[in-house]
Amino acid sequence: MKTIRLSINYEIYSSPEEMSKEDRELLEASKEAQKTSYAPYSKYNVGAAIRLDNGLIIKGSNQENAASPDGLCAERTAMFAASANYPDSAMVSMAISGGNGFSTDDLPCTPCGSCRQVMAEYQGKSGVPMSIIMAGKKEIWKFKKVEDILPFIFNGLEIK
Repeated sequence: MKTIRLSINYEIYSSPEEMSKEDRELLEASKEAQKTSYAPYSKYNVGAAIRLDNGLIIKGSNQENAASPDGLCAERTAMFAASANYPDSAMVSMAISGGNGFSTDDLPCTPCGSCRQVMAEYQGKSGVPMSIIMAGKKEIWKFKKVEDILPFIFNGLEIK
């Protein structure tokens, strides 16, 4: 038997002012997207914003439905919109904001496992690392690539 230790590196910011202009802009876009969330059941509103390699920012928000689980997370609404409208553009970064009501929680809003797997697929398709920014009131986390938040990615692209 062998024991292997897994470690990741990520950046922690105490405020958006510490971040690059591009990351601040993306984070602000995710907060704007959060305002379009439809979450009458969970009351947890999430916004996501994706920067494409062509510079465009695509936004998405969580959309719930009484016929659960027919809703969709903010991250996937943004990724699917980006892929449908700009299929040849790589998604180079994503920012996520969320909280009860339309505020931001103290701790960063983290994506669910399904969203992480979809992120991995699009990152794999483009061959370009996608950074992930998760916003909270007290701190903001930035990961350089999807593997940092989903270390054992299922790679369906290799299925023949």
